[in-house]
Amino acid sequence: MKVEYPGLIRQRLPSGTVIYRVRPKGQHAKRIQIDGIPGTEEFSRQYNLARRGVKPDPQKRPSEEALPQSIGWLVHTYLEYLEERAKAGTTSAKTIKKKRNLLAKLIVDPDRKMQVPREKLIEMQDKMAASPAQADAFIEAVAVLFDWAIERKHIKENTARGIKSVYKKGDGAKPWKAADVTAFFAKHKAGTTPHVAMSVLLWTGCRIEDLTILGRDHECVIDSIEALRWVPLKKGSTEVCIPLLDPLKAAVRAPKVLATTYVAKRGGNTYASGDAMSAMFKRWCQDAGLGHLSAHGVRKGLAEVLAEMGSSQYDIMAILGHSEAKTSEVYTRRVERWNLAKTALAKVGKMGLWG
Repeated sequence: MKVEYPGLIRQRLPSGTVIYRVRPKGQHAKRIQIDGIPGTEEFSRQYNLARRGVKPDPQKRPSEEALPQSIGWLVHTYLEYLEERAKAGTTSAKTIKKKRNLLAKLIVDPDRKMQVPREKLIEMQDKMAASPAQADAFIEAVAVLFDWAIERKHIKENTARGIKSVYKKGDGAKPWKAADVTAFFAKHKAGTTPHVAMSVLLWTGCRIEDLTILGRDHECVIDSIEALRWVPLKKGSTEVCIPLLDPLKAAVRAPKVLATTYVAKRGGNTYASGDAMSAMFKRWCQDAGLGHLSAHGVRKGLAEVLAEMGSSQYDIMAILGHSEAKTSEVYTRRVERWNLAKTALAKVGKMGLWG
């Protein structure tokens, strides 16, 4: 249920941080800043006080309420440090969310000592055997936390470093084929949100999180050619400039209601995060009988097609926004090895070396 807050003013600072101020009843010129997240009990408490013209007491930070020098104190102090970095734009909110979820396992008993024994961490890793990738991510998050703590002389030893990985990496997302795209479009017709989303992924090679920002504002003209120019949301990505091809332009202009972004929910609202967008795209895939595929597979499929057409790793870097050649080389190397193998075996066949 949506909660209404009359007199609430939401302001986004240049750093990207959002603050909330409240106009007290009958005091139009006065503003009182409050903390918290809309919809939570603490936010409502502060809001109600501010509407009465009372400045709420500052909410204590979790580290201030934790037992000093405990693992709970250490984790909360670290997360608060990351939140300050997020305000400065040097850490993403998505990173903090992942860290918070992983490190929550470490503070089920928050009053334990900061220095967690290695055997305890291995025991926790073993209990996550059903999710090996998550288990390794947990150990790595703890290792980074302990590195941070050692630099600040909170602890003396990083017991998470040196713990063996339990996850064996597979081939990742399955690449889409032409028949898969045809099946998707057969279910989701032109003008629908799923059709627009697939078209943007297909004709730009963008990551799923970029669907939450890409729109008409990113269209431009370069050398008399209509184009799209944007910096992907993934940290470390380089600017992407690609032609705005006719099939994509037709797809993004097809919806009856055009929003600020190409892909939007009902009412023109944008998706809040890449995770939300990914979950919705997965549902669209399932509706089309393609539950084994994902949004990232579209990008991977495009990379393979580009490589098979003879594009160099640098061509693929420019299109997909890779910042390192080794990322794009994964696709070109497979094609190059195949072509070399064909040529070599053809020579063997001509020379009759096998009889």
